[in-house]
Amino acid sequence: MIQDIAPHRFDLTYKRDKASGDDYALCMENNRTLLRKNAAGGWEIPRFSDFGKDGEDLADLAYYLFSIDGTGYYYVKMPGYPAPAGYEFCPTSVFRSVEPMYQAFAGITATQLHRWKESRRFCGRCGHETEDSLTERAVVCPACGQVEYPKISPAVIIAITDGDRMILTRYRPSPDHAYRGYALVAGFVEIGETFEDTVRREIMEEVGLRVRNIRYYKSQPWAFSDTEMVGFFAELDGDDTIRVQEDELSEANWFTRDEIPDETVMNSIGSEMKMVFKYGSVEKYYEAVEAKKRKEEQGV
Repeated sequence: MIQDIAPHRFDLTYKRDKASGDDYALCMENNRTLLRKNAAGGWEIPRFSDFGKDGEDLADLAYYLFSIDGTGYYYVKMPGYPAPAGYEFCPTSVFRSVEPMYQAFAGITATQLHRWKESRRFCGRCGHETEDSLTERAVVCPACGQVEYPKISPAVIIAITDGDRMILTRYRPSPDHAYRGYALVAGFVEIGETFEDTVRREIMEEVGLRVRNIRYYKSQPWAFSDTEMVGFFAELDGDDTIRVQEDELSEANWFTRDEIPDETVMNSIGSEMKMVFKYGSVEKYYEAVEAKKRKEEQGV
Protein backbone atom coordinates (compact mmCIF):
# COMPACT_ATOMS: atom_id res chain seq x y z
CA MET A 1 0.00 0.00 0.00
CA ILE A 2 1.09 3.56 -0.58
CA GLN A 3 2.21 4.15 3.02
CA ASP A 4 4.37 1.01 3.07
CA ILE A 5 7.62 2.80 2.23
CA ALA A 6 10.16 0.63 4.11
CA PRO A 7 13.12 0.70 4.26
CA HIS A 8 12.47 4.46 4.13
CA ARG A 9 11.51 5.98 7.50
CA PHE A 10 8.65 8.46 7.86
CA ASP A 11 8.96 10.84 10.84
CA LEU A 12 5.98 13.04 11.69
CA THR A 13 7.59 14.61 14.80
CA TYR A 14 6.68 18.31 14.94
CA LYS A 15 9.58 20.70 14.34
CA ARG A 16 10.14 24.36 13.52
CA ASP A 17 13.31 23.85 11.50
CA LYS A 18 14.04 26.14 8.58
CA ALA A 19 14.32 24.51 5.16
CA SER A 20 17.72 23.92 3.57
CA GLY A 21 18.60 23.47 -0.08
CA ASP A 22 18.45 19.65 0.11
CA ASP A 23 14.94 19.63 1.58
CA TYR A 24 11.87 19.08 -0.60
CA ALA A 25 9.52 21.95 -1.49
CA LEU A 26 5.80 21.14 -1.74
CA CYS A 27 4.65 24.37 -3.41
CA MET A 28 0.85 24.43 -3.69
CA GLU A 29 -1.83 26.56 -5.26
CA ASN A 30 -5.56 25.78 -5.52
CA ASN A 31 -5.04 22.15 -4.47
CA ARG A 32 -2.35 21.66 -7.12
CA THR A 33 1.30 20.90 -6.44
CA LEU A 34 4.28 22.28 -8.35
CA LEU A 35 6.18 19.28 -9.73
CA ARG A 36 9.16 18.96 -12.04
CA LYS A 37 9.47 16.77 -15.11
CA ASN A 38 12.24 14.20 -14.70
CA ALA A 39 14.43 12.51 -17.31
CA ALA A 40 12.02 9.56 -17.57
CA GLY A 41 9.09 11.87 -18.38
CA GLY A 42 7.43 11.46 -14.99
CA TRP A 43 6.88 13.98 -12.22
CA GLU A 44 9.04 14.53 -9.14
CA ILE A 45 9.01 16.77 -6.06
CA PRO A 46 11.65 19.52 -6.40
CA ARG A 47 14.19 20.44 -3.75
CA PHE A 48 14.64 24.07 -2.68
CA SER A 49 18.04 24.07 -4.38
CA ASP A 50 16.35 23.36 -7.73
CA PHE A 51 14.93 26.90 -7.71
CA GLY A 52 18.38 28.53 -7.49
CA LYS A 53 18.37 31.88 -5.68
CA ASP A 54 14.55 31.84 -5.54
CA GLY A 55 14.84 28.75 -3.35
CA GLU A 56 16.17 30.87 -0.49
CA ASP A 57 13.08 33.11 -0.65
CA LEU A 58 10.80 30.05 -0.77
CA ALA A 59 12.56 28.59 2.27
CA ASP A 60 11.65 31.70 4.27
CA LEU A 61 7.95 31.03 3.51
CA ALA A 62 8.08 27.29 4.16
CA TYR A 63 6.18 25.36 6.86
CA TYR A 64 7.77 22.11 8.08
CA LEU A 65 5.60 19.04 7.45
CA PHE A 66 7.61 15.86 8.16
CA SER A 67 10.80 14.07 7.18
CA ILE A 68 11.68 10.87 5.35
CA ASP A 69 15.12 9.39 6.06
CA GLY A 70 16.07 12.65 7.80
CA THR A 71 15.30 14.89 4.80
CA GLY A 72 12.63 17.53 5.42
CA TYR A 73 9.47 18.09 3.40
CA TYR A 74 8.08 21.62 3.56
CA TYR A 75 4.80 23.24 2.52
CA VAL A 76 4.86 26.53 0.65
CA LYS A 77 1.65 28.33 -0.27
CA MET A 78 2.11 29.77 -3.77
CA PRO A 79 -0.73 32.12 -4.77
CA GLY A 80 -0.21 33.49 -8.26
CA TYR A 81 3.26 31.97 -8.72
CA PRO A 82 3.91 31.10 -12.40
CA ALA A 83 5.29 27.62 -13.01
CA PRO A 84 8.92 27.78 -14.25
CA ALA A 85 9.91 25.98 -17.44
CA GLY A 86 9.88 22.22 -16.90
CA TYR A 87 7.47 22.52 -13.97
CA GLU A 88 3.70 22.27 -13.73
CA PHE A 89 1.03 22.67 -11.06
CA CYS A 90 -0.37 19.11 -11.01
CA PRO A 91 -3.60 17.73 -9.49
CA THR A 92 -3.37 15.49 -6.44
CA SER A 93 -4.34 12.47 -8.56
CA VAL A 94 -0.85 12.58 -10.14
CA PHE A 95 0.58 11.14 -6.91
CA ARG A 96 -1.16 7.83 -7.63
CA SER A 97 1.57 7.15 -10.20
CA VAL A 98 4.63 9.07 -8.94
CA GLU A 99 7.74 6.91 -8.48
CA PRO A 100 9.35 5.98 -6.17
CA MET A 101 6.35 5.26 -3.98
CA TYR A 102 7.72 6.94 -0.85
CA GLN A 103 7.66 10.23 -2.80
CA ALA A 104 4.05 9.60 -3.81
CA PHE A 105 3.20 9.03 -0.14
CA ALA A 106 5.00 12.25 0.80
CA GLY A 107 3.11 14.17 -1.87
CA ILE A 108 -0.41 13.06 -0.93
CA THR A 109 0.29 13.53 2.79
CA ALA A 110 1.45 17.07 2.07
CA THR A 111 -1.69 17.82 0.08
CA GLN A 112 -3.81 16.65 3.00
CA LEU A 113 -2.06 19.12 5.30
CA HIS A 114 -2.45 21.84 2.64
CA ARG A 115 -6.23 21.32 2.45
CA TRP A 116 -6.45 21.45 6.24
CA LYS A 117 -4.49 24.70 6.50
CA GLU A 118 -6.55 26.32 3.75
CA SER A 119 -9.83 25.30 5.41
CA ARG A 120 -8.73 26.63 8.82
CA ARG A 121 -7.48 30.08 7.81
CA PHE A 122 -10.23 31.60 9.97
CA CYS A 123 -11.52 30.50 13.35
CA GLY A 124 -14.75 28.51 13.21
CA ARG A 125 -15.79 29.90 16.60
CA CYS A 126 -15.20 33.66 16.28
CA GLY A 127 -14.06 34.22 12.68
CA HIS A 128 -10.65 35.71 13.55
CA GLU A 129 -7.68 34.80 11.35
CA THR A 130 -5.78 31.82 12.76
CA GLU A 131 -2.03 31.41 13.30
CA ASP A 132 0.32 28.42 13.26
CA SER A 133 0.92 26.90 16.68
CA LEU A 134 4.46 27.30 17.97
CA THR A 135 4.40 24.00 19.90
CA GLU A 136 2.49 21.43 17.79
CA ARG A 137 1.01 20.72 14.36
CA ALA A 138 -2.10 22.83 14.77
CA VAL A 139 -3.55 26.27 14.09
CA VAL A 140 -4.72 28.50 16.94
CA CYS A 141 -6.99 31.51 17.16
CA PRO A 142 -5.20 34.39 18.91
CA ALA A 143 -8.56 35.95 19.80
CA CYS A 144 -10.51 33.13 21.47
CA GLY A 145 -7.89 30.38 21.88
CA GLN A 146 -9.63 27.79 19.68
CA VAL A 147 -7.19 25.06 18.54
CA GLU A 148 -7.66 23.09 15.30
CA TYR A 149 -5.75 19.93 14.38
CA PRO A 150 -5.38 18.28 10.93
CA LYS A 151 -8.62 16.76 9.71
CA ILE A 152 -8.78 12.95 9.78
CA SER A 153 -12.10 11.25 8.97
CA PRO A 154 -12.41 7.58 10.01
CA ALA A 155 -14.07 5.28 7.48
CA VAL A 156 -14.59 1.55 7.06
CA ILE A 157 -14.00 -0.55 3.95
CA ILE A 158 -15.48 -4.04 3.87
CA ALA A 159 -14.89 -7.22 1.90
CA ILE A 160 -18.28 -8.98 2.01
CA THR A 161 -17.81 -12.69 1.38
CA ASP A 162 -19.96 -15.79 0.99
CA GLY A 163 -17.84 -18.89 0.64
CA ASP A 164 -16.01 -18.56 -2.70
CA ARG A 165 -17.71 -15.25 -3.57
CA MET A 166 -17.12 -11.57 -2.80
CA ILE A 167 -19.18 -8.46 -3.59
CA LEU A 168 -17.59 -5.88 -5.89
CA THR A 169 -19.21 -2.53 -6.66
CA ARG A 170 -18.75 0.42 -8.99
CA TYR A 171 -19.40 3.99 -7.91
CA ARG A 172 -21.86 6.09 -9.84
CA PRO A 173 -19.77 8.74 -11.68
CA SER A 174 -19.55 11.98 -9.69
CA PRO A 175 -16.95 14.59 -8.66
CA ASP A 176 -16.56 12.71 -5.35
CA HIS A 177 -16.04 9.31 -7.02
CA ALA A 178 -13.74 9.58 -10.05
CA TYR A 179 -12.50 5.98 -9.61
CA ARG A 180 -14.20 3.70 -12.16
CA GLY A 181 -12.69 0.33 -11.21
CA TYR A 182 -14.27 -2.29 -8.99
CA ALA A 183 -14.40 -1.30 -5.33
CA LEU A 184 -15.45 -2.68 -1.96
CA VAL A 185 -18.29 -1.28 0.11
CA ALA A 186 -17.05 1.66 2.18
CA GLY A 187 -18.33 4.59 4.18
CA PHE A 188 -17.58 7.13 6.90
CA VAL A 189 -18.10 6.51 10.60
CA GLU A 190 -20.99 8.51 12.06
CA ILE A 191 -21.30 10.06 15.52
CA GLY A 192 -22.01 7.48 18.21
CA GLU A 193 -21.01 4.47 16.09
CA THR A 194 -18.41 1.78 16.65
CA PHE A 195 -16.53 0.58 13.57
CA GLU A 196 -18.61 -2.61 13.66
CA ASP A 197 -21.83 -0.55 13.72
CA THR A 198 -20.62 1.36 10.67
CA VAL A 199 -19.84 -1.91 8.86
CA ARG A 200 -23.39 -3.18 9.39
CA ARG A 201 -25.05 0.13 8.47
CA GLU A 202 -23.00 0.78 5.32
CA ILE A 203 -23.57 -2.75 4.01
CA MET A 204 -27.31 -2.48 4.61
CA GLU A 205 -27.48 0.97 2.99
CA GLU A 206 -25.37 0.18 -0.08
CA VAL A 207 -26.28 -3.42 -0.92
CA GLY A 208 -29.15 -4.33 1.44
CA LEU A 209 -27.48 -7.31 3.12
CA ARG A 210 -26.92 -8.56 6.66
CA VAL A 211 -23.50 -9.84 7.74
CA ARG A 212 -21.89 -11.75 10.58
CA ASN A 213 -18.38 -12.62 11.77
CA ILE A 214 -17.00 -9.10 11.25
CA ARG A 215 -13.18 -9.30 11.41
CA TYR A 216 -10.67 -6.46 11.47
CA TYR A 217 -7.99 -6.68 8.76
CA LYS A 218 -5.77 -3.56 8.92
CA SER A 219 -5.91 0.21 8.49
CA GLN A 220 -4.51 2.73 6.02
CA PRO A 221 -4.10 6.52 5.97
CA TRP A 222 -5.72 7.63 2.69
CA ALA A 223 -4.78 11.28 2.28
CA PHE A 224 -6.67 11.69 -1.02
CA SER A 225 -9.86 12.10 1.06
CA ASP A 226 -8.41 13.01 4.50
CA THR A 227 -9.41 9.52 5.63
CA GLU A 228 -8.16 6.77 7.90
CA MET A 229 -9.50 3.64 6.21
CA VAL A 230 -10.21 0.72 8.56
CA GLY A 231 -10.55 -2.60 6.73
CA PHE A 232 -12.85 -5.48 7.70
CA PHE A 233 -13.91 -8.83 6.30
CA ALA A 234 -17.54 -9.83 6.93
CA GLU A 235 -19.55 -12.91 5.97
CA LEU A 236 -23.04 -12.92 4.47
CA ASP A 237 -25.79 -13.70 6.98
CA GLY A 238 -28.94 -14.96 5.23
CA ASP A 239 -30.44 -13.85 1.90
CA ASP A 240 -27.83 -13.00 -0.77
CA THR A 241 -30.11 -10.76 -2.89
CA ILE A 242 -28.33 -7.46 -3.53
CA ARG A 243 -30.37 -4.23 -3.40
CA VAL A 244 -28.14 -1.46 -4.81
CA GLN A 245 -28.10 2.05 -3.35
CA GLU A 246 -28.57 3.65 -6.76
CA ASP A 247 -27.77 7.24 -5.81
CA GLU A 248 -24.20 6.15 -4.90
CA LEU A 249 -23.50 2.91 -6.81
CA SER A 250 -23.96 2.07 -10.49
CA GLU A 251 -23.64 -1.67 -9.84
CA ALA A 252 -22.89 -4.31 -7.21
CA ASN A 253 -22.54 -8.04 -7.87
CA TRP A 254 -21.17 -11.28 -6.47
CA PHE A 255 -17.86 -12.42 -8.03
CA THR A 256 -16.11 -15.72 -7.55
CA ARG A 257 -12.38 -15.71 -6.77
CA ASP A 258 -11.54 -16.52 -10.39
CA GLU A 259 -13.74 -13.68 -11.65
CA ILE A 260 -12.14 -10.98 -9.50
CA PRO A 261 -9.85 -8.86 -11.74
CA ASP A 262 -6.20 -8.75 -10.77
CA GLU A 263 -4.95 -5.43 -9.43
CA THR A 264 -2.25 -3.65 -11.42
CA VAL A 265 -1.31 -1.20 -8.65
CA MET A 266 -1.42 -2.31 -5.02
CA ASN A 267 -1.50 1.12 -3.39
CA SER A 268 -4.80 0.93 -1.49
CA ILE A 269 -6.22 -1.23 1.27
CA GLY A 270 -9.19 -2.08 -0.98
CA SER A 271 -6.88 -3.46 -3.67
CA GLU A 272 -4.99 -5.51 -1.11
CA MET A 273 -8.12 -6.97 0.47
CA LYS A 274 -9.45 -8.09 -2.91
CA MET A 275 -6.19 -9.85 -3.72
CA VAL A 276 -5.98 -11.41 -0.25
CA PHE A 277 -9.42 -12.95 -0.80
CA LYS A 278 -8.60 -14.07 -4.36
CA TYR A 279 -5.17 -15.58 -3.67
CA GLY A 280 -5.22 -16.26 0.07
CA SER A 281 -2.46 -13.76 0.96
CA VAL A 282 -0.54 -10.78 -0.38
CA GLU A 283 2.53 -12.98 -0.83
CA LYS A 284 0.65 -15.44 -3.05
CA TYR A 285 -0.67 -12.55 -5.14
CA TYR A 286 2.87 -11.31 -5.82
CA GLU A 287 3.97 -14.88 -6.61
CA ALA A 288 1.19 -15.07 -9.20
CA VAL A 289 2.26 -11.72 -10.67
CA GLU A 290 5.86 -12.90 -11.01
CA ALA A 291 4.76 -16.20 -12.57
CA LYS A 292 2.68 -14.28 -15.13
CA LYS A 293 5.67 -12.06 -15.99
CA ARG A 294 7.90 -15.09 -16.53
CA LYS A 295 5.35 -16.64 -18.89
CA GLU A 296 5.07 -13.41 -20.87
CA GLU A 297 8.88 -13.17 -21.14
CA GLN A 298 9.02 -16.76 -22.38
CA GLY A 299 6.21 -16.10 -24.86
CA VAL A 300 3.95 -18.70 -23.31
